[in-house]
Amino acid sequence: MIDEFRRSAPSNFKIEFSGDVIIMQASPSAIHERNLAVVRRQFEAHAPVGYLSTGNMDLVSPQVTKLRNPDLTYLPEAAMATTANQVPADLALIAVEIVSPSNPENDWVGKLRDYPLMQIPMYLLVDASQKTVTLFREPEAGRYRMREDAAFGETVHIPTPFGFTLDTTVLLPY
Repeated sequence: MIDEFRRSAPSNFKIEFSGDVIIMQASPSAIHERNLAVVRRQFEAHAPVGYLSTGNMDLVSPQVTKLRNPDLTYLPEAAMATTANQVPADLALIAVEIVSPSNPENDWVGKLRDYPLMQIPMYLLVDASQKTVTLFREPEAGRYRMREDAAFGETVHIPTPFGFTLDTTVLLPY
């Protein structure tokens, strides 16, 4: 059913599944894509060997009936050597989301609920409307144990396997 729905949806929409809820979003704004690009550039400089960055890759977790599609994630190269359009979520090192101004609840509530259940070790949330960056990490018992908040202009420590300080001065607000 999931694959059939995805094939029939318009190509300019991003589709995700959270249990029995279907989330569809229109293509992002230029500021969204710019902020994503500057965040990606920083991660690329510190990406662990054997991992590739990707956006728009479906991360699936059948045991908790979740399919999410982060703006940016890092997956093992071997997991990307397939014609499949889904990769097991627990292979991802991080999920990075630039909050959509039209549907912030999807990132702040739905994905914050789903990503730890899917065993994604870190979740970086860039909220250009609030001018904040939040890093969640250490999933345990269906939630993240650790949280670090920063305003645009401050730094956020991204732990290993990346091991760098994210510069937020380069981010633009909505």
